[in-house]
Amino acid sequence: MQSKNHFLLVDFLKTFAALTIILHHFSSYGQIAEDARNLLPGIMTWLFEYGRYAVQIFLVMGGYLAAQSLTRTSDLKNPQTALKTIFNRYLRLFAPYVVALLVTIVCAWVARFWVQDEFIGESETLSQFLAHLFFLQGILGLDSISAGVWYVAIDWQLYAILTIMLSMFPGLRSLIWMMLVLCVTSLLYFNRDGSYENYFIYFIGAYGLGILAQLCKNYPDPSVNRFAKILMVMIGLVIVVSSFHQFWLRNILAYSVAIALIFFGDWAYKDQKHHKAHKLVNAILWGSRRSYCAFLIHFSFILLANTVYIAWGMNHLHNGVLAIALMLVAIATSWVAATLLYRWVEVPSRNLKL
Repeated sequence: MQSKNHFLLVDFLKTFAALTIILHHFSSYGQIAEDARNLLPGIMTWLFEYGRYAVQIFLVMGGYLAAQSLTRTSDLKNPQTALKTIFNRYLRLFAPYVVALLVTIVCAWVARFWVQDEFIGESETLSQFLAHLFFLQGILGLDSISAGVWYVAIDWQLYAILTIMLSMFPGLRSLIWMMLVLCVTSLLYFNRDGSYENYFIYFIGAYGLGILAQLCKNYPDPSVNRFAKILMVMIGLVIVVSSFHQFWLRNILAYSVAIALIFFGDWAYKDQKHHKAHKLVNAILWGSRRSYCAFLIHFSFILLANTVYIAWGMNHLHNGVLAIALMLVAIATSWVAATLLYRWVEVPSRNLKL
């Protein structure tokens, strides 16, 4: 059997972004994070302050992969096909998401016996859980059950908006023009106003850069490629000029990731598990496949690690080495749990579609 092709930069970015977000959350919550910061103040502060910017990588990647999939979907102009595509995306996200939520609820219940910290929050309510099931928790102003689940809701919003635009516009040139308007207004205005952070318009700047990156190179029509490249250059100029007024690191990062995808996004490699030269790329592929599940499940292990740390009295020692060691064990365990969630839930749930 011929080995399947994978794309090195795409898989690397998914793995890197997931791991960075996980490290950011571990550096942000609980007594373990505080004691670890006393030992490694520079690294832990950097992860706390800048680790969140990995979300920009997720957003650009999300737009890139969504455009790759949706521009190949036949009959998307049919409203029924468009609605089915949007609902199937919901189903694709839903199964591992709801299992991770349930695990987090159980872990939070256990943690409340020993840990008195605001990041654990109050006991979850039925209405709060139902809002999470329909990705409405942010819009309704409810507390999040788990760190990072807001992104799942935003990803679905963005995917739905792209699907609707592809079904409504007569051609890709119209879509590209609209993406120019949305990207610029989002990057320069909406993304700088926290009141919009529960809605797609706050994030579509970075997501749209990923869409345009896909159309710049991989769409089969050369005229679309050229048009997308021209508008990418225009957006780049807008970002550079606006940086003289106010430097916005996440805009620079998002644009850099999009440019990297244009040049290197289609760099393919083979999945050869038993080839020594491919150990590194296979490790990247392993992480890439499990990145979504790791992103979903890791907060449970932040809760459990802090519970163990406090219940066993280790917090009274304020030992940074011990805190770092327990943090690393919890991170490794998160990826083990992500593997189980991937194998037992995410992969089987791919058959759930209309």
